[in-house]
Formats: sequence, structure tokens, C-alpha cells
Amino acid sequence: MILQTMGTVVSLTSTEAEPEETLKNSIEEIFSTADRTFSLYREDSELSRIAAGNLSLADSSTAMKQMYSLALDWRTATEGAFTPHRPDAVVDLSGVVKAWATAAAGDLLVSLGHRNWCLNAGGDVLCSGTAPGGVPWSVGIVDPLDRRSLLGSIDASGERAAVATSGNAERGEHIWRLPGGSKDFVQVTVRAQDIITADVLATAIIAGGQRSLDHASSGWPIDVLAVRPDGSLLATPGFTPPR
Repeated sequence: MILQTMGTVVSLTSTEAEPEETLKNSIEEIFSTADRTFSLYREDSELSRIAAGNLSLADSSTAMKQMYSLALDWRTATEGAFTPHRPDAVVDLSGVVKAWATAAAGDLLVSLGHRNWCLNAGGDVLCSGTAPGGVPWSVGIVDPLDRRSLLGSIDASGERAAVATSGNAERGEHIWRLPGGSKDFVQVTVRAQDIITADVLATAIIAGGQRSLDHASSGWPIDVLAVRPDGSLLATPGFTPPR
């Protein structure tokens, strides 16, 4: 199953029967609803109305308030390395929305009895069970210094079946770094127990550098692979560099 939504590609690979049309539609609706509500690229979205000053957060929908609260919780947890507030003061929830939609789609699959699947939403990868042949799901990590090559692949199974990669290789310098923050890493991959944690912490480590990596790796059960500007790799103890 492949969907074009939220400005990216969402794919579902399953070892079981091809997902029925109703399931495909339900997954697509999760992402489409998130896009209609939270996208800043759509003038008609609720968040765009807030950014334009036509709607206040106080008067916004329950879904908006909950997503904003989630982002604020992560800002606190990461000591400000992750934030929903852009330098121009616009509220931007893209750092949590795609991962939230991915998690919701995963919950739907589980609720319907699907056990062996891998969902990839523009690099946010959430897996369950095993891949074809009964082997663990494997997630490739692109080399940020040569987008045609892979640094390697990592296991996405067991308790840590969520993998997210953040960096500036594809979209340029779009991550807001902490004031005076160093550019210690050009790409960070995090493997975690849930996709929101993986995605947020990958972004936070890019934004905050080594200090944020130390904070994240000591505060959450995660594995991290970070790429320095010179191409050298830094890995937490549970993550062997895949070169």
C-alpha cells in the first residue's frame, strides 16, 4: 500500500493479506485529517488560520490544543531542544504531527488484528512482528554526505521497533537549533519504543547537539546513531555503527 499524503509518501508493507480497501481508506484518512488540521502549507488548515492571526489557540479545536500540549511537553522534556515555536513566533507542530499520525495508523492496524507489518511515513518507520521469511524488519540509513548510498541498516523489531531519522541533507537547514547551539551532527537516527519518541528526540539531538544527545540517551531507552559533519559516526552503546 502506498499513499501520497502530508507532502510525503506513506507505505505499508505486510506479510499478511493485502490490506482491504476500507483499511487503506482509514489509514489515508488519519494522515489526511492531520494534514487538513495542522499543515502550514495549506491556507485552509486550522493551524494556518492561527498563524495568520484569524484564530487563537484558545479558541481552536480540542485536537489542536492536544497536539500543542504534546509539543510543549516535549519541549520541557528535551530542555528546549525541541520546540513548536519557530524563530518567527509561528506555532509549527510538524515535529510531532507526522509521528502522531504514524502511531495512530499503527494502533489501527493492531486493533484490527494485523501482526506483521512495517509502516513508513516519510522516514518515520514503525514496525510490528517480523518481515517476510520471519526475519526482523530492517531499516536502511541513508548516508547524508552521499544520498545514493546507505550507511547500513538497523533492526527494527522487539521493544524498539520505531526508527526515525532527522537531518538537513534533503530539505536544507530547516531544523531550529538552540541559540548558540553547535552543529555537532548533520543527521541523527533514533530507535525507540514508540515513533513519537524516536522522531522528537532525533530532531532534538540535531537542534541541541552533543548536550542533547547525552540528555536523550540518559533519559530514554533509545539507541542513537549520529553523523558528524566530517562523516564520522557516533553511536550509543546499544547501537553498533553499521559501517
